[in-house]
Amino acid sequence: MRKWVTVAVAAGLFMGGIGAAVADSWQEIKTRTTDGSKFRDAKYRWEPKDGNHGGFHFKGDLVDSFPNDGHNVYLQAKVQGYAWNRFNGVQRKTVHLDREVYDGAALYSTDASIRVCRDRGSLRPDNCSPELSYHRKG
Repeated sequence: MRKWVTVAVAAGLFMGGIGAAVADSWQEIKTRTTDGSKFRDAKYRWEPKDGNHGGFHFKGDLVDSFPNDGHNVYLQAKVQGYAWNRFNGVQRKTVHLDREVYDGAALYSTDASIRVCRDRGSLRPDNCSPELSYHRKG
């Protein structure tokens, strides 16, 4: 009888570990676009709280989709309660980003947002995609 209980407990722990691994695996970010900029082939995941600051980790390609307009592109990401972090692209090029944003005062972040923008200079406002929000499960 004890063998069956041990097997059942071990199987439960194993299945729970699989669920946690799936929850923290890479997830797709829908392509974010606005006039002149694009964030494509992107993925995100939530890092565990005992490593990598428990932050929002994302990666993908930031593209200047209007290369001859003379404007730069950038991506913004933030976690709850904090300002946007800016990650610049390069005019007329595609830049691969692999970054993490996190709340330095907490063990892990639970909410994050991301958007892509075109820098139109100081006289005209930048245009940005609608922000996309993500919430940590569990």
